[in-house]
Amino acid sequence: MDAEREGAAQEPILPLGALNVMGTPLVPCSYDPLTGFFRDGCCNTDAQDLGSHLICARVTAEFLRFSQAAGNDLSTPRPEYRFAGLKPGDRWCLCALRWLQAWEAGVAPPVVLESTHIQALKFVTLEQLRAAG
Repeated sequence: MDAEREGAAQEPILPLGALNVMGTPLVPCSYDPLTGFFRDGCCNTDAQDLGSHLICARVTAEFLRFSQAAGNDLSTPRPEYRFAGLKPGDRWCLCALRWLQAWEAGVAPPVVLESTHIQALKFVTLEQLRAAG
């Protein structure tokens, strides 16, 4: 029984079953640029998503500079990965802990609550998410 329960926890959360931080169905974050751990446009997750790409944010120039300085350059195009690079205003599924770091540094980008996965609340509060966006 426990093995069955553990196996079930490892299965991906499908878009139709996923909820956002407000407890309603998860809404896609962005198809252009195509975002999400699964590159399905949504901030969906499963056990393989070690970065917890849960927070749908509208990136800002300030956040992109912060992220680059922290070792994750999201603005430089990487054609080998079919990644055009982000520009201010783009929506992107961010790693929850990176967003929290940005929050603590005062540069967290605004959040799209309808598109932010409910599991983000394991890392940040709804009040923090609302205050940023």
